[in-house]
Amino acid sequence: MDMIEPNITGLFIFALLASVGSLGVLVLSGVFPLATRPELKRPVGIGLIAVNLLLLAAVLYGTISFGLNELRWTSMVIVGGMAFLFTPGLFNAWPGKWRDGVAGLVTVTLGLGATAYLLGSIT
Repeated sequence: MDMIEPNITGLFIFALLASVGSLGVLVLSGVFPLATRPELKRPVGIGLIAVNLLLLAAVLYGTISFGLNELRWTSMVIVGGMAFLFTPGLFNAWPGKWRDGVAGLVTVTLGLGATAYLLGSIT
């Protein structure tokens, strides 16, 4: 396995980070256009969307920089692609109210916040 990727721990961390980022992208893509989500048109919903976008940008930036510093680029491409390919299965397993409402957005906000904290502690 050393010939493929010598840093297995870093590869698993990158897979987790890429999965969280992919899940965040899926949930946030379902928020727009706002006309289809009346419960998110309120100021609390707009603030939640803004916080999610900022956290998602930080997590994606941190994930890519972690991968560039710790892994081979081929490992990043393969694992990142697999995370992006298989994360929709996890997303579809969520209850409908989590996928399309405020509960899902709050869950993703907490997940992105925890991931950003993890990234800050390991880099």
